Amino acid sequence: MTTLHEIARGIGDFGSIDEANRAVVEVLTGGQPTLVDVAEAHTFIPELDPARKVLLHAGPPVAFADLPAPTQGACVGAALFEGWADTEEQARRIVANEVTLIPCHDVGAVGPMGGITSAHMALVKVVNARYGNVAYSTMNEGIGKVLRFGAYDSEVIERLRWMRDVLGPALAAALERTEGGYPLAPLMSRALTMGDEMHQRNIAASALFAKDMAPLLAAADIDATARVEVSDFLARTDQFFLNLAMAACKSNADAARAIQAGSVVTAMCRNGHEFGIRVSGLGERWFTAPVNTPQGLFFTGFDQSQACPDMGDSAILETFGLGGMSMVAAPGVTRFVGAGGFLDAVATTEEMAEIVVGNNPAMSIPTWDFQGAPTGIDVRLVVKTSITPIINTGIASIVPGVGQIGAGTVRAPLGCFTAALKALGELYGLAS
Repeated sequence: MTTLHEIARGIGDFGSIDEANRAVVEVLTGGQPTLVDVAEAHTFIPELDPARKVLLHAGPPVAFADLPAPTQGACVGAALFEGWADTEEQARRIVANEVTLIPCHDVGAVGPMGGITSAHMALVKVVNARYGNVAYSTMNEGIGKVLRFGAYDSEVIERLRWMRDVLGPALAAALERTEGGYPLAPLMSRALTMGDEMHQRNIAASALFAKDMAPLLAAADIDATARVEVSDFLARTDQFFLNLAMAACKSNADAARAIQAGSVVTAMCRNGHEFGIRVSGLGERWFTAPVNTPQGLFFTGFDQSQACPDMGDSAILETFGLGGMSMVAAPGVTRFVGAGGFLDAVATTEEMAEIVVGNNPAMSIPTWDFQGAPTGIDVRLVVKTSITPIINTGIASIVPGVGQIGAGTVRAPLGCFTAALKALGELYGLAS
């Protein structure tokens, strides 16, 4: 195993930005993310000390008052789940005045939509077996009324408890039956050839994961009722693999960030207020701009006027080159997100190929003549072409408690990239 210390290199180690970018993409595409454990979040992340009132959130740093209503609702749900309050009114007062908010990305984690994560929620642990770094994510709750979209009624809280008390321990017991964990990249590569783009469509990946877990769950020392419940949940939760893919991409992107040079994007995320990016040559600095609102198709009874501004860490998929970047891999999803048909999917991926360093040889796309997923978003190319990354996303209601109301696409704001490019110019001593 190559350690992050061994791959860490600075600006002076490269003859050019292009050379640095190639090194960054080599690490980004060469990781070996492996699912090794599931446990309560506080056991993995010290900042989530149960003695403190701390919540993780998606996107760059943000004040509670600037969070959109659904994410504030998710904070209320987390407070009720943790037992900080008995009523919604009490919970709102506590999260507005007593809770410390930390970006998931700042503690090695990612969270979909609101991304709200508390100490006793179940978290998956993914280790990059090639470079040794670790990433975490919550597990997918399914569809409908779910915390990540801002719902927080008793059904939501009970599901979170079941995920903590039944689903998490069962999967942890199943993973103990493996030799060193469950490799995620081979499954992702296979699912990409089966019509998934890994963001809005994870049907193949989730089915493959459920298939592989079935014999491990059967052999694990767990309660028979739990085995049935977990198997059923995995079988009917088409988006279950999304969160695992997010942690996998996070582990690869964080390894690439160890090369502290170049102009490759190593994180994209949104908190409903701002869109933020990190860049390989600029370390942990966030570059932000006002977030856009997704456009797409809506469930019956909802429309664009009810859509919440963009949010979530799931754009780590696009950072890695999947999701909207690889729309051509999943032409079936284009109608679901209101992005047209197959030719539109081809055009989208061809457009995204104009702003990347290269292709991912481990993520081949049959519907794109077996080219690898376009990978390594270069801020220089984004600013030069004014082509911003396109992201596939779910759409939350602006009203807390309602949940998901549709799905669509959204563009990253150009301002993030122009700000990052200016900082790179100062860093490399280039003329503005």
